[in-house]
Amino acid sequence: MAKKAVAKKTAPAKTSAAKTSAAKTSAPAKTAPARKPESRTAMVRRARRINRELAELYPYAHPELDFTNPFELLVATVLSAQTTDLRVNQTTPRLFAVCPTPEDMAAMPPEELEELIRPTGFFRAKTKSLLGLSAALRDRFDGKVPGRLEDLVTLPGVGRKTANVVLGNAFGVPGITVDTHFGRLARRFGWTTAEDAEKVEAEVAAIFPKSDWTMLSHRVVFHGRRVCHSRKPACGACAIAPLCPAYGEGETDPDKAKKLLKYELGGQPGQRLKPPPGYPGQPAPPLAAP
Repeated sequence: MAKKAVAKKTAPAKTSAAKTSAAKTSAPAKTAPARKPESRTAMVRRARRINRELAELYPYAHPELDFTNPFELLVATVLSAQTTDLRVNQTTPRLFAVCPTPEDMAAMPPEELEELIRPTGFFRAKTKSLLGLSAALRDRFDGKVPGRLEDLVTLPGVGRKTANVVLGNAFGVPGITVDTHFGRLARRFGWTTAEDAEKVEAEVAAIFPKSDWTMLSHRVVFHGRRVCHSRKPACGACAIAPLCPAYGEGETDPDKAKKLLKYELGGQPGQRLKPPPGYPGQPAPPLAAP
């Protein structure tokens, strides 16, 4: 009986020790300390340093749509919705050969214009926009693309993003172009938490001098397309990783990350058939014959 009593007394001690041992075994590994809250001043300094780093990384950053005049850029930008700049660049040579001016395009039968732009997708809606904006340019602006935002956004199919692309690259008027790449990176960089494009534009504009806006847009979009991808960013091959609050969302192994790089950084052709001087990559191929 005495031995049984001892066993009952010592059993709880053994159970407690087992629990302690199990707790130690299942304890989670230590994680990196959370970032300290960042002041507005510190964020602005970091943001401007990111812009400087991107300028060194992409000294050749440019709009990735082929164009020779404001009308061509306007049309190409409208066509770029829901498709790649590459597909637009492969489509526009034939389009502009047939209708090089707003007057020519406004006179095109809808079904013929649809066939010309079919490779860009959503060709019926885009045809409606192109015919509408061409007629508006012909009737209200003497056949010329206006150089003011308030005029551009009155054209069918033209919003702030398209207007800023045209103003910044055809007229030299500073503007921030918030496409999906720019919005994604602006949030990853901690410049904004907004999802709405106009809010992103306003909040980022408050961080940078107006003179930086157009080139900042190109650099951020270049980086988003080549390195900081949506699903799997190449964090381990990113030159601005030390400045990025989102580091670690993607592949951090340098060798694996390098394989994720796209376009000229990945040794592949770019998106323009006629890239500007200084572009270090290969021109894109023309559209294959059907």
